[in-house]
Amino acid sequence: MTRSACFLFLLLFAQQLYSQATQTIRGVVIDEASNQPIFAAAVTVLNTNPAIGAYTDSLGNFTILKVPVGRYDLQVSYLGYETSIVREVTVIAGKQTFLSISLKESVAQLAEMLVKPRENKALPLNKMATLSTKMLSVEEAKRYAGGFDDPARLASSIAGASSNSGDNGIIIRGNAPKFMQWKMEGVEIPSPNHFGDLNYLGGGVLTALSSQMLANSDFFTGAFPAEYSNALSGVFDIAMRTGNNQKRESTLQVGLIGLENASEGPFKKGGRASYLYNYRYSTLALLEGLLPEDANTIKYQDLSFKLNFPTKNAGTFSVWGISFIDNASSKPKKDSKEWEYEDDNEDNVIKQKTGVLGLGHKYFFNNSTYWKTTLAATVNDVDWTAQKLNAELALKPFSKITNTNSNLVLSTYVNKKFNARHINRTGIVLTGMRYDMLLNKSLKSGATPTEIVNADGESLLVSAYSSSAIQLTDKLLMNAGVNGQFFTLNERYTVEPRLGFKYQLSERQSLGLAYGLHSRLERLNYYFNNDLATGEKAVNKNLDFSKAHHIVLGYDWNISELVHLKIEPYYQQLYSIPVIPDSSFSFINLQSDLFFSEKLENTGLGRNYGIDLMLEKYMSKGFYYLFSGSVFNAEYRGGDHVWRDTRFNRNYVFNVLAGKEWQIGQNKQNSLSLNIRLSYQGGNRYSPVDEAASRLRKEVVYDENQAYSVQSDPMTNVHFTAIYKLNKRNRSSEIALKIINLTQQADFRGHLYNYLENKVDQELPALLIPNLSYKIEF
Repeated sequence: MTRSACFLFLLLFAQQLYSQATQTIRGVVIDEASNQPIFAAAVTVLNTNPAIGAYTDSLGNFTILKVPVGRYDLQVSYLGYETSIVREVTVIAGKQTFLSISLKESVAQLAEMLVKPRENKALPLNKMATLSTKMLSVEEAKRYAGGFDDPARLASSIAGASSNSGDNGIIIRGNAPKFMQWKMEGVEIPSPNHFGDLNYLGGGVLTALSSQMLANSDFFTGAFPAEYSNALSGVFDIAMRTGNNQKRESTLQVGLIGLENASEGPFKKGGRASYLYNYRYSTLALLEGLLPEDANTIKYQDLSFKLNFPTKNAGTFSVWGISFIDNASSKPKKDSKEWEYEDDNEDNVIKQKTGVLGLGHKYFFNNSTYWKTTLAATVNDVDWTAQKLNAELALKPFSKITNTNSNLVLSTYVNKKFNARHINRTGIVLTGMRYDMLLNKSLKSGATPTEIVNADGESLLVSAYSSSAIQLTDKLLMNAGVNGQFFTLNERYTVEPRLGFKYQLSERQSLGLAYGLHSRLERLNYYFNNDLATGEKAVNKNLDFSKAHHIVLGYDWNISELVHLKIEPYYQQLYSIPVIPDSSFSFINLQSDLFFSEKLENTGLGRNYGIDLMLEKYMSKGFYYLFSGSVFNAEYRGGDHVWRDTRFNRNYVFNVLAGKEWQIGQNKQNSLSLNIRLSYQGGNRYSPVDEAASRLRKEVVYDENQAYSVQSDPMTNVHFTAIYKLNKRNRSSEIALKIINLTQQADFRGHLYNYLENKVDQELPALLIPNLSYKIEF
């Protein structure tokens, strides 16, 4: 090699090593009411010198080339529309950044249009939501300590929500996690959590949703708009993002809890169609020393995808889906002298399969009206076999769950923008339910399992709604609508009005009031359970919807451009709750009893009231913080007509999140961020244990006359996330350490009878869940 060639090689190598890494910011700007593209909107990257920006084309698309890697705020403006600020946009070398930005048409006169720009982080994606809604970003799920790339765990940092360390079930304003609804791409889906609804109704171990797949989503904690049905406490409305249609990009990740691969790009160069997929295989075997016994047998995998097909005249079609498979087992202890607790002599084999496949279509009739339809099939299949060793160390059947629940869902609506002051959305949702369920369990040691549920058949849930957002004056907004549901299984129906007002006190402050009547069906197996005391079959087939009135008052204050305060007092009146007559039992407290076998009636009541507060500072100069606090009371009235605390009446929840990000390395193109979350919350409640009766019966016996009168100890949880990002030309690497429950705070889960010591013990797992991972994006 000549000296000139060597010199040229070294020069190119040095340029590659030390040149500033850049990437492209792309996106689309649309009218938030009509979803029509906005031509010639100005998109500016703030605080750059020289200024960086672009204008949108006739399709609303924009491209900003050669943006240095880092974190930015963007400003988007167009004459006649309210200016929007998009906060905390991350630019990395390995992937293009794509943004979907909506602008609101101004209803004020031209002379009054110099108002404060709208902050995207302070506003929900659903513009018909008045209060009790928080937009959660994918970037926050990755960055926030305790998020663990899990939307459900991220949501627990929001005012009004709480959860445990060992599962991701979301308790909203004192309500049971089972009362919350999961939605994806506009339709209700089964719990998107691995081992979901098995040991904790409404929650699971870890999410099956990958942050590689998700777009920003709305989390509702009360008084939600009319389009949301079959939800009592809240809704997590999740959207999948669309893959890059200009450039192929890939992600590979390896960590302590598994492997992950994602890819996206156009089907062909120059085309508008795109694909996006993510596959993950996980095992907890590497964490064996930190997790409970037999946790090393837990294995799960999930696959999610979205295909997007824009057409010239027929609208945009999409095909999307998510599927996951869970496997776990436990082996009995062979020495009967080691049978300390009930499950020590159990052999369990758990297999669960969940899948969702959807077809979406969006069609524009004109510049003010579009039609959106989703057809989706969902399935959840559970096979859980439990056997017990007898005195002769022979395995005998103990319990069996074989459930297959499949739904076919059609959701369709028309969205009409009449003018800048009035938009309407009207639609229907048809959910065809197919079920095949078998549940049996031994009622005493060594007995043949007794049939509790044995049912198969079909039913239909019909929902229809209409909702309008009307700007009554320049400062007063009204959201009004109605939702109706009909359940063909027992011909029960409900009509639910929704109403909200928001008044703009000043350019930085607003006051809101929202009301909604909401309802939810129970799990189908409870409609078909047998009453073992009387021998009656399917005794709860006529159960009505559980219902609740929500009333929320809200005060919103943008203290500065970077600091946002939200305060919401609320009251919820629950009624038509299933209870057992002349008993303290109520479904309002149901946590995990899949083998329930008694007759119910819809005469139970409940009431939740409290105040939520959230103070958030958006990231600036690498620093952010969020404080959320909730003080509340949750009470219920069972079949004995006595008011008591609910199981989930924690009374208070406080969260403090903070983080600092440093730009380091050559040209400041790498970053190091440290993030921490401190959570302090009251414990769940439980009924006092009748020690004498427990010793006599060799099982835990509660004093139900004093149901939920005892509260477990408060919990202090610390979560930690550290992320180091290395950006080189056309690729990015990330090393992350994410730890849930750093201090190993114990979660109270209930009581266990100790056969060896003939006493009742508290079940207090103290799970520390770490994940050290390496990711490369290119």
